Amino acid sequence: MLFGKLTAIRGNQVVVKLDDELNQYKLAKWANGKQPTVQLLMDDGRTISPDQRKKIFAMLNDMALYTGYTPTEMEDEMKFLYYSHTGAEKFSMADCSVNQANKFLTFLLDFCFKFGVPFKTRTWDMIPGSYPKAMQCLRHRQCVICGKLHSDIDHFTPVGRVSRKLVDHRKLYFECLCREHHTERHQMGAKSFIEKYHIRPIKLSEDDLIALHIMTRKRMDEIDEGMI
Repeated sequence: MLFGKLTAIRGNQVVVKLDDELNQYKLAKWANGKQPTVQLLMDDGRTISPDQRKKIFAMLNDMALYTGYTPTEMEDEMKFLYYSHTGAEKFSMADCSVNQANKFLTFLLDFCFKFGVPFKTRTWDMIPGSYPKAMQCLRHRQCVICGKLHSDIDHFTPVGRVSRKLVDHRKLYFECLCREHHTERHQMGAKSFIEKYHIRPIKLSEDDLIALHIMTRKRMDEIDEGMI
C-alpha cells in the first residue's frame, strides 16, 4: 500500500506526490503483467485518515519483519488479539472510524513497548504526539528520541549535590535517553535540548518510581512523615 498527497487535479486526472519512491519492480510484480490500477481514497474526516492508515501499516510491517509473519498475517494476528483483549467488533482498515483507528494504533504501540518489538527510525518518528511515548519510554527504558533499548533514566530537574537517596523524586521531571543523547543533553543544556527535539519531560507516578527502583515505598513514607 502506498501513501501520498494530492497535489493537482486536471479534469479526470490527478497528480499524487508519494511519500516514498515508487519501486518499479514491485509495481510490475503486483500488477502481474497487467496495467496497474489504483484506488483513491479521500479523507473526509469521518473515517480512518490516510495518515492513520499509514502509521498502522508501518507498525505492522515492523512487527512482521521482527516476527517472521507476512504483513497480512501480522494484521490478522494483531486484530485477533485486539478483539480478544478489548471486546471490540470486527473492523476494516479501509473504512473504520477515526476513533477505532486511534484505539488500534495505541494497542499496537503498547504491544511493541511491552514485548520489545523494535521500531524503525521512520516508524518511531511517526508515533502520534498524543500517544504517551515519554511514559512508555521510561517504563521500558527506551530512548524517547531514537528508541534505543536499555537507555538511562535522566533527571530533567537538577538534583544538585544532594544524595539521590535523600531526594523526593515525586516532585521531579524525567526523560529516558540513550547514552549518546544523554551526553548531548548535558553538552547543550536542558532547555536547548528539549527545544531541539520537542520532547516533554514528565513526572512519574509512585508506582512507576518503585517499579523503576528510583524510590521505595518506605522512603516515601519517611518523607511524608517528616522523618528526614
